[in-house]
Amino acid sequence: MPKIFAYTDGACSGNPGPGGWGVILQAKENSIVVKELELYGGEKETTNNRMELMAAISSLEGLEKSTKLTIITDSNYVKGGVTEWIKNWKKNNWKTANKKDVKNIDLWKRLDQATSNHEVIWKWVKGHAGHLENERADALARKGMEPFKKKT
Repeated sequence: MPKIFAYTDGACSGNPGPGGWGVILQAKENSIVVKELELYGGEKETTNNRMELMAAISSLEGLEKSTKLTIITDSNYVKGGVTEWIKNWKKNNWKTANKKDVKNIDLWKRLDQATSNHEVIWKWVKGHAGHLENERADALARKGMEPFKKKT
């Protein structure tokens, strides 16, 4: 049985501004990639955090059946939110510890729903530090953003 990995990244030109997200889904057997899929997309007016969330969401929504996988992100916002903060947000009716509305609540709810069918291990890697798949996911995010950038 292959192990499944999703390498995710988001990008934004201005914050807010045009943005993109990218995902590399890999099935590995004995550390060898046996199948790979690239996903990317973007929006005209968004934020970097929203694109990081969209990358994670897209990696999960793209799976056809319940899966055990590892999602690798360079976003402390996504990893911290999904592994630590979301439990209390849900318990507090999507409010922060300061009683303020959770930012990007629509995407956090969508990510929460997307993770419910899967067994997910979340890992963080330092961005722009030479991690091959993270660099490739970043390139896909920039590709997803490209149609939304103003032409000069």
